[in-house]
Amino acid sequence: GIFTALLVLTGATVGVAYVDLGPWNTLVALAIAVLKASLVVLYFMHVRWASRTTRLFVFAAAFFLLILLVLTLGDYDTR
Repeated sequence: GIFTALLVLTGATVGVAYVDLGPWNTLVALAIAVLKASLVVLYFMHVRWASRTTRLFVFAAAFFLLILLVLTLGDYDTR
């Protein structure tokens, strides 16, 4: 099921690349990428069945990645 979901999301990524959404292209592509990455982390890296400590570290890493992306996109938008 997860493999099928990843294939569908990959198809959605390709489909969105052909649609002109204006400034929303980047956000839609990032949203699909985050969804695919979360499926890979949860199921293929077995975080879904891991201990609370492992989940905490994965959440902390995702949080700091989000901060990095927001600051980078904010810098990009102001130039």
